[in-house]
Amino acid sequence: MKKIRFSIVVVCLNAGEKLRRTVESILAQTYPYYEIIVKDGMSTDGSVEGLPEDKRIRIVRQKDKGIYDAMNQAVLLADGDYLLFLNCGDYLYDKKVLEKAGVWIATDRESAEIYYGDIYNRRLGARIPSNPKINAFTCYRNIPCHQACFYGAGLMKRRKYKTQYLVRADYEHFLGSYFEDGVQPVAMQILVASYEGGGFSESRENLRRSEAEHKEIVRSYMGRGQILRYRLLLALSLAPLRRRMAESKRLSGLYNKGKEMIYRKKG
Repeated sequence: MKKIRFSIVVVCLNAGEKLRRTVESILAQTYPYYEIIVKDGMSTDGSVEGLPEDKRIRIVRQKDKGIYDAMNQAVLLADGDYLLFLNCGDYLYDKKVLEKAGVWIATDRESAEIYYGDIYNRRLGARIPSNPKINAFTCYRNIPCHQACFYGAGLMKRRKYKTQYLVRADYEHFLGSYFEDGVQPVAMQILVASYEGGGFSESRENLRRSEAEHKEIVRSYMGRGQILRYRLLLALSLAPLRRRMAESKRLSGLYNKGKEMIYRKKG
C-alpha cells in the first residue's frame, strides 16, 4: 500500500500558546509520513521560538497580506501528497487522524483531489458532521470547513486562494475546484479536527462580510434561477431555525446527532 505523505500547514501571527498546542497535536500522531509547515507572518511574541525542536517542523518567517496569502505561500513549499490547513487553536482530533486518513486515501479507487471528514466544535461541545454527498446544492448551502479537508497537492498548486476574499476564500476555492476543475470530493467517515470555534471568521464584522462574500461567490458559479431555487428550498426547510439550533450550546449536540444519523443513511 502506498504511503501517503501529508503537509500540515499552520498559519500564525502572534498566536501565543495556541500555536504550540496546535503543533503538539500534530507531533502526537502515530502516522510518521508528514511534515508541519509553520507559516509565520513575522510574529514578535516569541510563540514561534517556543516550538519544540523537531525535524518534521519547517518554520517559514515571511510577511504576508493575510491568512489566505500566507496559505498560498505555504503551498509553494509543501512536498506532501495532500495538504491540511489547521488554524492556531485547532487540533487534530486524536493521535490516529493521519493514520486513518492515510489508509483511506491510499486504498480509495477514486484518487480524489479532496478528501474530507467531520470536525468537533469545542465551543459547542458537538461533532459537526459533513454532508457525505457533494452536489451543487451542498456547495450553495454548507461545504466542509477547511480544517476537515485534505487537498491534493496538485490541486493546491494550480488553484490558489483568491485573497480578495478575506473570510470566504476557502469557500471560493472549494466551489472553483468543484465547478471548474470537476473535482469530486470524497467523504471519509472520520473525525479530523477539534475546532476551537469563535475565531476570526465568526466576529460580528466578519459574519457580515462572510454573507456578502458568499453572495458574490455563488453568483460566479451558479445562475440566478438556480440561486433562487436554493433559497426557496432553504426557506421551506426552515434553515434559519435549524441554524440557530446548530449554533446553540444547549441544542447543538442533539441537532448534529440527528443530522449525523440522516447523513449516515444518505451515505
